[in-house]
Amino acid sequence: MKFLVVDDSATMRRIVINSLQRIGFTSVVEAGDGEEALERFDSSVEFVITDWNMPNMSGIDFARALRARPDGQNVPILMVTTRSVREDILAAVQAGVNNYVVKPFTPQVLKEKIDQVVATVGAGI
Repeated sequence: MKFLVVDDSATMRRIVINSLQRIGFTSVVEAGDGEEALERFDSSVEFVITDWNMPNMSGIDFARALRARPDGQNVPILMVTTRSVREDILAAVQAGVNNYVVKPFTPQVLKEKIDQVVATVGAGI
């Protein structure tokens, strides 16, 4: 499965990518913000992991823009962020995010969230 990892922090992108590698996923494309992510997204990307707070285009705006594209309507989106209040989680879901991970996280938590999203999206829910 090919992932697009979007975060303005190179360190955080590295943490996410290392976590993905530890759970068996090695095909990854990186982007530093939502605008760059939209440029790098193509039909080979099967799963998106994005931060919320980024310059130029936030993760929420990126999710909305991706959902507006025919090739991005069904790709799973997992948001990884420090924002944890209920209103933020609801806003993310309304923007088209499939699941939500609050930083800090472990590779196991990331795997569980990915598995949940894949099971849900695969079931057409």
